[in-house]
Amino acid sequence: MMYRAIGFGTRSRRLKPWMIALLVVLLLIVVAVTIGLLAHFLAPGEKTEYFHGTFNILDLRKYSNSGQNGTYQLKDLREISENLVDEIFIDSALNKHYIKNQVVRLTPEEDGVKADVVMVFQFPSAGPQAVWQKKIHSILNQKIRNTRALPINVSSVQVNAMSSSTGKLTVQACCGKRVVPLIVNRIMSGNIAAKAAWPWQASLQRNNIHQCGATLISNTWLITAAHCFKNNANPRPWTVSFGTTINPPLMKRNIKRIIVHEKYHSPARVYDIAVVQFSPRVTFSDDIRRVCLPEASASLQPNSTVYITGFGALYYGGESQNDLREARLKIISDDVCKQPHVYGSDIRFGMFCAGYLEGIYDACRGDSGGPLVIKDLKDTWYLIGIVSWGDNCGQMNKPGVYTMVTYYRNWIASKTGL
Repeated sequence: MMYRAIGFGTRSRRLKPWMIALLVVLLLIVVAVTIGLLAHFLAPGEKTEYFHGTFNILDLRKYSNSGQNGTYQLKDLREISENLVDEIFIDSALNKHYIKNQVVRLTPEEDGVKADVVMVFQFPSAGPQAVWQKKIHSILNQKIRNTRALPINVSSVQVNAMSSSTGKLTVQACCGKRVVPLIVNRIMSGNIAAKAAWPWQASLQRNNIHQCGATLISNTWLITAAHCFKNNANPRPWTVSFGTTINPPLMKRNIKRIIVHEKYHSPARVYDIAVVQFSPRVTFSDDIRRVCLPEASASLQPNSTVYITGFGALYYGGESQNDLREARLKIISDDVCKQPHVYGSDIRFGMFCAGYLEGIYDACRGDSGGPLVIKDLKDTWYLIGIVSWGDNCGQMNKPGVYTMVTYYRNWIASKTGL
């Protein structure tokens, strides 16, 4: 048996014009794709660059903390400043390179407020940082000159380049920022918090056993409830751990000092606040970060959405949990919380209620001292409450009662300098 080869006959066949055109188009497409791929892989990459900007906002009286006559609090001023810088660079020649900005400090001065802001861009790796710094300063200086959002002293505008490590650490050290999207249901009955979701949450442990929650407010200070130490305020047996599990902890520190409010006396529930200093200090990261403290004049609006986290029990009489859990609550007005069938006259100064009169969503044993937080329009988180007390857990007409952070804001500053 022979195999027959398949070949061409001796008579030639010419390609038709439409076939030639099709081949040319296909060839051009192949060339274009090849050039594009080469440009993508051979061109220099982009690098994240950080720049430190400062400017002075005039007329401090307009931005006083009085909260009267439409004046702004410093928290509001931070939002306005960040929005202004956003608008300046989004509507500029650097809009494709601009990532974000963050006001890291607002310093009251005689003639106004000095704003320190970190600006984040992505530029080609080959480009010199000094050139970008000059362009950023020029745009910021020119746009601020024409803005009506804030009365800014144009001559005060400065921009300096930062190293990548310093810039990243500065942004991470800013309070109240988290990297995990907000998806929360409830603390009782058990939604487990995602890793790094609540980076200011801490666990206070005595002899390595979880006792209370706490909130990180600096790289050496925590805030918690005074009643956590009613049986033992000696710092020696106490430690603090960070992370979304108690065991294993992400990081652990020794307690150096416990300062319970001078006027707290158990079993009374007023003045239920304490600050705790630990050592050595922590390095801020995506997993460990401090929460913001509100201004003393900030007000709590009834029905506002707030969030609670903790390692507490899932039901009354239960044991603390190894995994951090989370819940979404609502602030309850004093008028409602002081009704006889709720808590009546037990609600005193420096306290407020949060949760639902229907029950279910609540803190429980082991959550004491932990944070109740709220976020602003720029997704910055503020500590407004400390888990203090409540009747049972998640019972009808018995919501959680929290220590009001704003009421004790000056006391916190006097003990910690924050």
